[in-house]
Amino acid sequence: MRKRTVLLFVFDGFADWEPAYALVGINKSDAFQIKTIALDKTPKKSMGGIVVYPDLDFLPYTDLKDLDSSNTAMLILPGGVAWEEKSNSGIAPLVEHCFAKNIPVAGICGATIFLADMGLLDEVHHTSNGVGYLNSMSSVYKGHCFYQCKPSVNAQHIITASGMAAVEFAESIFEALDISGHEAVSGWFQYFEKVEMPLVKESIPVHKERI
Repeated sequence: MRKRTVLLFVFDGFADWEPAYALVGINKSDAFQIKTIALDKTPKKSMGGIVVYPDLDFLPYTDLKDLDSSNTAMLILPGGVAWEEKSNSGIAPLVEHCFAKNIPVAGICGATIFLADMGLLDEVHHTSNGVGYLNSMSSVYKGHCFYQCKPSVNAQHIITASGMAAVEFAESIFEALDISGHEAVSGWFQYFEKVEMPLVKESIPVHKERI
């Protein structure tokens, strides 16, 4: 069976832990392959110091023609300071292409600023690090009435998540890719489900001093 491609956008300083849960689950599904894409082919160092050699580059040519839209399942945008610095704008044509082709775009933490700047959150239910965060970081954001105070939101092919919700972000991605029920995915992901642990009162021995 031909595996469909999930694109992970990488750049210097990307928050490597934010898409990590999702990437492992995607690989375990055996239905998808992960390919990294960057603005150019130079190695990218994550916030955690991991060096990534991109599989695909996007500039200097806007090579949308080289992407097989029918085989592209999703584009994942991890967070990072670069979004706040507005230095990832070169990827905009790819995001627009995915949105036009109904290819899901998943953005977490700072990446939601970019989606707001592009106007993609103006009429779509979404979340982020707080509505005040989007207000302060995007001068064109108009989606206030669609903002939801949730860890992650999946609506109209747009997935958004708070930077503190990597697990929920992965869950939304699995649902969008329809792999939540895959045995390998669900079996692995159960370790990260948030459950309340029972409070166990232990008997602590009291040592009395001898007189």
